[in-house]
Amino acid sequence: MNAFHRRLVSGAIGVFLAAMAPVVFAGSSLVYVTNSAGDTVDVIDPATNKVVQVIKGIEASHGVGFSPDGKRVYISNESNSTLDVVDQKSGKVTNEIKLSGRPNNIAVTPDGKRVVVAITNPGTLDLVDAETLTVAKSVPMNGRLHNTYVTPDGKFAVSGSVRGKFLNVVDLKEEKTAWEVKFEDGVRCMAIEAAPDGSAGRIFFQLSNLHGFVVVDFKQRKEVARVILPDEPHGFGVVEGRVHDGVPSHGIGVAPDGKSLWVNSHLANAVFAYSLPDLKLIGHASLPELKREGKETVGSIPDWLTFTPDSKTIYVGNSTFNTVTAIDMKTFKTVAIIPVGQVPKRMNTLVMR
Repeated sequence: MNAFHRRLVSGAIGVFLAAMAPVVFAGSSLVYVTNSAGDTVDVIDPATNKVVQVIKGIEASHGVGFSPDGKRVYISNESNSTLDVVDQKSGKVTNEIKLSGRPNNIAVTPDGKRVVVAITNPGTLDLVDAETLTVAKSVPMNGRLHNTYVTPDGKFAVSGSVRGKFLNVVDLKEEKTAWEVKFEDGVRCMAIEAAPDGSAGRIFFQLSNLHGFVVVDFKQRKEVARVILPDEPHGFGVVEGRVHDGVPSHGIGVAPDGKSLWVNSHLANAVFAYSLPDLKLIGHASLPELKREGKETVGSIPDWLTFTPDSKTIYVGNSTFNTVTAIDMKTFKTVAIIPVGQVPKRMNTLVMR
């Protein structure tokens, strides 16, 4: 975080709510928002676009995932190098699983049997057994990991390294690397498109210093395309420090219905939408900004996104302003701006069953 961003955060008004137990909500899903500069995780009810629960006591939370039955919430804790297990109803931490090092993002297999955790230092992929709540295996990597994802069929874990500049695929049955591809810059956020048979089709990921995304064909194990985001809107990212940091774009996701890909842009202060499978630009939604007299306008620094399960609303974290923007995916109009904790980043949607 650059000095300008720290000043904004320190002067921003955060939301401080007592944890609600049990959580009461009106909809069929919940949006979880980890606050990277605080010790809380906010839970938003998409039916009301209100925070209905605040999970406390997890400092520097990073990734968030869920058991298939929705009873457990898994949150990676950078401060303690643990994977914290939270009871969904009460919002209380019930277990702290010691990891092999400091974690970043996480993912849960579709069957719920394992949680995969990207370890940035020393650089491993921890495979956590969800029954015993222990690290069953640490798969060594050729560098630090940042983000990790599980393919739709649950057979592989796909991870990226910013410093190591590689995309890695681990076979979860064999518990070892199946293949790896090197790139000229750091591999950041990803989204995986499901093939017609339910396996992994294409991987879309953001690259350091690229205002766009790379497309890798999973079966071919190679890059097949690059897409550059539009030039307009523009004018953001410099004063926020994202151009200097080499992160023009951060946050990407395939909508649950598989019909569109959504991509955050720091330089545009917007989220762009592309149709699938043809990757044609559909449009964009602008995000909040702060106009300052005689100075540059400050953008939101959108760092992550998630969707409602019906693919009607997208939620984008505004890390500058400690808020989350809810956007109608059909009209590209903002429907709500929701105050959350300090520097929101990773988000995920729990579908209630």
